[in-house]
Amino acid sequence: MKSDPRDMVLCAMFTALIAVGAFIKIPVGTVPITLQFLFTNLAGLLLGRRRGLISVGVYIVLGLIGLPIFTLGGGLGYLFQPTFGYILGFALGTWLAGIITEKGKPALKTYLLAGLADFSVVFTMGLAYLYLIMNYYLLSPISISKLLFTGFLVFVPGDIAWVLLSALLAVRLRPITTKSASAT
Repeated sequence: MKSDPRDMVLCAMFTALIAVGAFIKIPVGTVPITLQFLFTNLAGLLLGRRRGLISVGVYIVLGLIGLPIFTLGGGLGYLFQPTFGYILGFALGTWLAGIITEKGKPALKTYLLAGLADFSVVFTMGLAYLYLIMNYYLLSPISISKLLFTGFLVFVPGDIAWVLLSALLAVRLRPITTKSASAT
């Protein structure tokens, strides 16, 4: 598949938004509240699975090669940060949201379903990774109840609000972002 300049600009814009979203944060323990989920979810809804995944993938690669664009910096050592599972979840969740968006009707219901699927993937991967890193790598045991509170429950209200906002924005913006030479 060939990408046109418009696709490249859209992907680069979402990569930049995700990076900026990492710096807009509220520290609440091990996992900070950021705007990354908002922008990765929008990437899936607006760009589709291919371009959305490219946007998140470029963000991850840039962070792993050393650019300090993750919430706590960057570099290969970030693989061992307790929050790296959420970053992996962003990629898979964005891809899934893109698939649901592409296969469904362009309607609020489709975008809400895609956003909730994205939310589920991000937190499933994030929590599993957080638990494993804390308990087996950092040897700083975390109970399931503390894991669920600090790694999930504090995020639910805000991230559900982002799912709603993303769906509303997708209703208006998806027609604009799909007017591209390449398929999503």
